[in-house]
Amino acid sequence: MQPLVSIITPMYNNEAVIEETINSVINQTYTNWELILVDDASSDNTITLTKKYSNINTRIKFFEHPKNKGAAEARNLGTKMAQGRYIAFLDADDLWKENKLELQTNILNTNKSDVCFGSYEHINSNSQPLHKRVEAMHTLTHKKILKANYIGNLTGIYNCEKLGKIFTKDLKKRQDWLLWIEALKRSKKPAIGISETIAYYRNSEGSLSSNKSNLIKHNFNVYRKGLGFSYIKSLVYMIQFLYEHLFVKTRLIKTLN
Repeated sequence: MQPLVSIITPMYNNEAVIEETINSVINQTYTNWELILVDDASSDNTITLTKKYSNINTRIKFFEHPKNKGAAEARNLGTKMAQGRYIAFLDADDLWKENKLELQTNILNTNKSDVCFGSYEHINSNSQPLHKRVEAMHTLTHKKILKANYIGNLTGIYNCEKLGKIFTKDLKKRQDWLLWIEALKRSKKPAIGISETIAYYRNSEGSLSSNKSNLIKHNFNVYRKGLGFSYIKSLVYMIQFLYEHLFVKTRLIKTLN
């Protein structure tokens, strides 16, 4: 029997894209999953649209915050409610390729790793390709991920049965990086990366990656507030981060024809 995969999707005013996101899960070739939708006090039609799915598909479960608490709290609630052996994440505006879960569960079932991730491509607000691909490393250690976040959260999955449920601190940004740092800290094995595209990341204006000054500030907070490093140690890691971001991570970003 296929192990159950819990998929956690935080939502906030995503009425324009949430149905496409949900359908990318429904269309998975791997069928033993539960989709946990957590609404963070949306003011648009997101709740109505998602309840329509949860009312007709028992694998889709809906929860909501009466007041907006942020993405970290929404993911944490989803994690609390998860019942699967494996836990994966899919933001409300991103998409999965049909064989994403099948490829990853095949790897996790072999016990070669407790964490798996993969390559992903960028799309625009209309789901059209932007001809940009972020390639996954073949393997990833805890030491390496401390220097930069090499796991696209929309591609990550971990073995909850082996690592336990992982809850993240309520930082304004980059909570997902903290989660994968903790996952690899708990695991005795490196994460395994899938080289082929398994997901599609939707670009938005004003995103963190488009604002370099915010990128530096929020990454420093991961070290200082998220991991509790001293000020000096955080600065040392930020220097390593800048090197990784400029000279290693950029090499993984490819332009597609």
